[in-house]
Amino acid sequence: MPARTSTSGASSSARSSASSSADGVRGAKASGGVQSLDRAFTILETIADAGGVISLSQLASDTRLPLPTIHRLVRTLVDLGYVRQEPSRQYSLGPRLIRLGELTSRRLAAWARPHLEQVVAQVGESVNLAMLDGDQIVYVGHVMPSQNSMRMFTEVGRRVDPHTTAVGKAILAGDDDATVRALLARTGMGTRTAHTITSPDAFVEELALTRQRGYALDNEEQELGVRCVAVAVPGDHRLALSISGPQPRMGDAVIDKAVGPLRAAAAAVSAELDARS
Repeated sequence: MPARTSTSGASSSARSSASSSADGVRGAKASGGVQSLDRAFTILETIADAGGVISLSQLASDTRLPLPTIHRLVRTLVDLGYVRQEPSRQYSLGPRLIRLGELTSRRLAAWARPHLEQVVAQVGESVNLAMLDGDQIVYVGHVMPSQNSMRMFTEVGRRVDPHTTAVGKAILAGDDDATVRALLARTGMGTRTAHTITSPDAFVEELALTRQRGYALDNEEQELGVRCVAVAVPGDHRLALSISGPQPRMGDAVIDKAVGPLRAAAAAVSAELDARS
């Protein structure tokens, strides 16, 4: 899983917002698109890349848009409820985005479900689909097997910090170390179990190992007695698939067996999303 160089987070300065945002505006104008719409979505994505909260001056710097233009568009987004002004006078993503995100997540889970079911049939353990939303992992899909008496259940919609999960590691392995450290500084690296990695240096080392072997592991770091293996969905989707099960049942042989089906399903999900975009 080599580090991505043109996608995700700030692997090229907040998902290359300082350059690609301006390029996107020029591209919309050149192709006959509506420039103000392109700029509005650039603002929303830049706020998301900054962890969900950003100052007006930083927004202007990251998007390379004139400050008066930023101010006008942000005010419109605030009036519509898609952006919110904080007491600190910074700006955050607004509540009207929640409904859109929930509906999109449900559709994403529906598209991905056949591929998750294939993995369950091949491996016989629970399969999860998760995405990085801001600074947190949110589970958007889950399929359980029927044959095991002890089954793992992950609640769809559940949010956790990425440093405690295999899916979080798989996604963040595509970012550069500076981006990862900035996210960890924002989340605080809380402790879930005695096995949770709580040092930024140790976590960066874990991501290097994840890139080297091509998959991520959670060894009872989110929940005692549970082991997970995950792979990222290829492309700029900020998604990952994982298999989770009781630690005694999730030995190295099961991990080795799971990686191939997970990679095939991740590639299929990526192709499905690209075809629908």
